[in-house]
Amino acid sequence: MRITAEAAGIQDSSEEEAESKTPGKEDCQAKETNDIPADPPPKRARNFCSLVDLLGSTYTSDGFMHSMQYQCVFNSSELQDIEYINSYFYNKQELLRFSSSLGKYVGYTELGVKQAEHFNNDPSLLARRRRDKEGFCKHNIDLFYRNVLSKSVAPYVRIHSETPDSGGRRLLVCSVYDFYPKDIQVGWLRDGQEVTQDVTSTERMADADWYYQIHSHLEYMPRSGEKISCVVHHASLKDPLITDWDPSLPESERNKIIIGASGLTLGLVLSLAGFIYYKREAQGRTLVPSS
Repeated sequence: MRITAEAAGIQDSSEEEAESKTPGKEDCQAKETNDIPADPPPKRARNFCSLVDLLGSTYTSDGFMHSMQYQCVFNSSELQDIEYINSYFYNKQELLRFSSSLGKYVGYTELGVKQAEHFNNDPSLLARRRRDKEGFCKHNIDLFYRNVLSKSVAPYVRIHSETPDSGGRRLLVCSVYDFYPKDIQVGWLRDGQEVTQDVTSTERMADADWYYQIHSHLEYMPRSGEKISCVVHHASLKDPLITDWDPSLPESERNKIIIGASGLTLGLVLSLAGFIYYKREAQGRTLVPSS
């Protein structure tokens, strides 16, 4: 798993400070040849949203010129399942990187190769980078599992029918909304039997608020008295969520009928009231013979 975040969102559990160094001839030469610092300034924050830390040291209006990126790639919180990667970029091109799987720096450009060789000759620097796998990655991955990956939100399901085609076949849509995490299985039952044909589904779509939605379609020929259900399997559910299709008129259509019937009833009542009023007025009039 690879997760991304901004620098201000990463916690650093290491208490180690970068070693101070008096500038000398080597440092001056390094600055003149765009040498790359081995350690960034220490950063701390209270919480995080993912595990890529981006530090920009020089930037322009359209993006960073020189940046460092820290990645933690993992599929569990165990150290053997974690890879720590520390990359250096210039103008969006990766110059070199440290990988905990290799235990050393590897260069990808002429400058990067020279810089990697320089860094690899520093045992204390390599030791710090190797410790970052536990101090930086495992620390934040444990937080991520505890506060994000362990959470789940149950979906809600809505089934509706779309306009049938000319052949008499119908299309049912099972819409599943607002679930987390995104792994989910949606299927159909017809009279208790799993349906494996004429079923299609959309991709799981992110709602940009940590929730997801998915829509499954079933094309079928209606049979009298049959029972069709949408079945949802999700981590938030102890048992599968089964929603039965109600072939009666949908709520919107029922509302239209109710509104129409109410309007008709009101019209009849007003007409009757007007007729009664007219009859009473007619009976109360006095007829005067004409001369």
